[in-house]
Order: sequence, then structure tokens, then C-alpha cells
Amino acid sequence: MPKIIYILLFIVSTLSAQTKMSTIEADALKTKVKALATTTKTISSDFTQYKHLDFLSNDIITTGKLAFKTPNIVKWEYIKPFKYSVLFKNKTLYINDEGNKSNVDIGSSEQFKQLNKLIINSVKGDMFNDDEFSISYYKNQENSEVHFTPKNKKFEKFIKAFHITFNSKGDVVEVKMIEPSNDYTRIVFSNRVLNTPLADEIFAH
Repeated sequence: MPKIIYILLFIVSTLSAQTKMSTIEADALKTKVKALATTTKTISSDFTQYKHLDFLSNDIITTGKLAFKTPNIVKWEYIKPFKYSVLFKNKTLYINDEGNKSNVDIGSSEQFKQLNKLIINSVKGDMFNDDEFSISYYKNQENSEVHFTPKNKKFEKFIKAFHITFNSKGDVVEVKMIEPSNDYTRIVFSNRVLNTPLADEIFAH
């Protein structure tokens, strides 16, 4: 019986840890994040990705490195348990699957261009567009969590919502992308560094 009580207390404390922000708090967070995003020219970071699928008992965990360079170059490099990279650059998606390279022209696809924009803005955290998203703001212990639900019906087939967690400085520490099936991908960033010069070789293809 005591064990059950401890579990219930844990659940209650977890649920109560997230509270909705006031309008003043939400506006302050937006101002902080937008100011940081405006001055962010490069991002380099390690990440751990958790892919949750309802039919699996455990999440699929991968680790890698993120590199971003203004205005719109993003590289996701998976290192463990496999080597795989995707690079968004010059309206092209470059894929390197353990040495097997291919590319996709995304310049002619409006959906791909919008998806690329979403990925870049989620990395920077600057997605505060009321015309594109329904937005909810929450406090989660020392961090802030913002839920973005796309209003564009075309994206309902791919993305149900984005949940972005910011630290006290306004930097992104976690991105969660929820699919219509409620499966989700959660990316946790670590060793995140802003505005350090990044060599062109990082974005070679």
C-alpha cells in the first residue's frame, strides 16, 4: 500500500509541475526568445533523440550532433547506434546513409519548404506566429514549455503539434514533435553552443 501512495504522489506532483503562464509571462518569454533568435547565427549541439511508437515497449534512442548556420542551413548527424545524416541546404535535402548518398530537391515543393522552415524555427525556438499556430504557454519547474499546433490543414497529415522547452535564458533545450497517431519524436539538446564559427566542411555534401 505505501508503494501505491508514493506512485500516486509522484503522478500528482508531475502533473502539478506544469502550470499555465499568465499573458505577461508569455509576452516576456516571447520577447526573450525572439531577441535570442535574432542574434543567433550558428548553433552546434549534441542531441539525444527518443522515438516513441505505441506498439513498442521501449523508445528508440539515437544520439548525434546538430549544426545550424544562418539563414537556413541545418544538419542532423546521427552517430549511434548508426551513422546517418540529413542536410537542408540551398533548397536541397542531402542524405548520407552510411556512405550511400542521395538528394531531394525541396525547392519545387511548397510543403517541403514549409517543413524546412518549421525545422529551422523549432531549432531556434522562434515559432511565435499566431497566424500559423495555436499557441499555449506553460511553466515547467525552472523551464518554460510552449505548445504549437499548426493551423495549416496540410500539416495535419504529418505533424499534430510541436512542444518546445526553453531554459531560463530563452534557449531551446528540448523539442517534441507529435504525429497525428500520437507517436512522437523527442529531441533533448546538450552542450549547446551559440554563435561559434562553424567550418564549411561541416555542411559539405
